[in-house]
Amino acid sequence: MSQSQKNKITGLIITFNEERNIEEVINNLDFVDELIIVDSYSTDKTVELIKKYPKVKLVQNKFENYTSQRNIALEHANYNWILFIDADERISDKLKSEIITTVKNETTDSAFYFYRKFMFQGKHLRFSGWQTDKNIRLFQKDKAHYVSTKLVHEKLIIDGTIGKLKHKLIHHSYTDYNSYKQKMVYYGKLKAKELLLKGSKPNIALFYLKPIYKFLHSYLVRLGIFDGKKGIIICYLNALSIHSRYAELTRMNKAK
Repeated sequence: MSQSQKNKITGLIITFNEERNIEEVINNLDFVDELIIVDSYSTDKTVELIKKYPKVKLVQNKFENYTSQRNIALEHANYNWILFIDADERISDKLKSEIITTVKNETTDSAFYFYRKFMFQGKHLRFSGWQTDKNIRLFQKDKAHYVSTKLVHEKLIIDGTIGKLKHKLIHHSYTDYNSYKQKMVYYGKLKAKELLLKGSKPNIALFYLKPIYKFLHSYLVRLGIFDGKKGIIICYLNALSIHSRYAELTRMNKAK
């Protein structure tokens, strides 16, 4: 790779029915050297809106799971520095400057964690387990790969050291109850597929006790109680994802 390409960044996004977010996130990534979006054949106006931006490369690929979709996106990246964000995430001006400076300084780290600021209907949710939430969003392509057995909450394996950026990524995950509920149930079903591939079988303790534990841990130990009604909603829906996981695993085992 030439010296001129070393400090260039490929921005990557995977989408499905993101007409609410897509233009804002494209404009938010105006500082990357190329932007590639892998869409899972959206049925709303997502693709139509993407096509308004001639500099954005659009790839459409049938969705199998989040890991395979991310790997498809990586295959199309021309530069080694990858900035991979979700359509409901936003980069502040301070974080943008930090990313640019980090890459230009030719850091020895292979990847960077971003701490995330979780937004609940436009307002900051301070607790409920989200206060320490972080993900790897910036990494060098030749020093990272996604674990193929992880179908949701993808795991990125890094060859080298991982740094942390100071400024937070803004995560607009919760916009309304039904959309977040659907997301949590869907995540639960994908997680069930992971467990099935590992040969796991559900039991009564997992089916009933683990969702209860998830709620109580998020609400009491992780201080969701201080988020008021918002905390109850988020802790409940996150526990629902656990319940959906084992309900789906039960169904799939019976269908075998």
